[in-house]
Amino acid sequence: MSWIEEKPEIARRILGLLYENRMIRTFYRDKPDGWTLISGLYSPLYIQLRPLISYPEVFAEVCGAMAKMAMYEAPEVKRFIGIAMAGVPIVAGMSLAGKMPGGFTRKIEGVKSVEDFRETITQYGEHTLVEGEIHEGDTLALVDDLVTRFDSKLVAFEQIKHEIRTRGLKDVSCRKALVLIDREQGATQAAESAGFSIVSLIPFKSMGLDLLKGILNRAEWEIIRDYLADPVSFQDRLAQEQVALMSFRK
Repeated sequence: MSWIEEKPEIARRILGLLYENRMIRTFYRDKPDGWTLISGLYSPLYIQLRPLISYPEVFAEVCGAMAKMAMYEAPEVKRFIGIAMAGVPIVAGMSLAGKMPGGFTRKIEGVKSVEDFRETITQYGEHTLVEGEIHEGDTLALVDDLVTRFDSKLVAFEQIKHEIRTRGLKDVSCRKALVLIDREQGATQAAESAGFSIVSLIPFKSMGLDLLKGILNRAEWEIIRDYLADPVSFQDRLAQEQVALMSFRK
């Protein structure tokens, strides 16, 4: 079986495990009132992948799949850099599963954008911004659990560029980001504008949603489908109350 044929089956299995272990949460099963995201928007769906390492079998499945994806879809990459914090355990797991050298960025408190980084770095001192070896001529890729808007990936890229300059390295490139789930909410366009490409195991809207059909309740799946197609229509309080009522009627 080719990787193109195998990838959806792996993605289906992982989605089932994520849902079963409540790393994918929905209004229907978990919280009728839904969630308020960092953006301030309401969502009937919540994806929280940070507990992955608490489920060793799921974690091993994810890291093995990510390593395999890297081998087939990013064969030019020689070193993988996990983005603090969620990308750190994933890149460690990939390193073990695929014998891939890795490293990780340090967490810088209060930095959420490239502008924040550039203001902060002048006061940061001599601390290393990327842990792990980087060699001249390396092709790097960023690794994270999830991508929504690409902001954190651009900050990580700035950290890598700063570290390359500090170490005096030449001919080091980093133009790919590997993620478990791409929510497909604008990150691809943001990445392309910055000269990057995203490689995702599960593009959520175009692949993941269809794969969840056999996992979610039909009403649950339809609400999530409608939300992903038009999240603005769900920001009205009456619409949110109707979603919550559906949960109580199950």
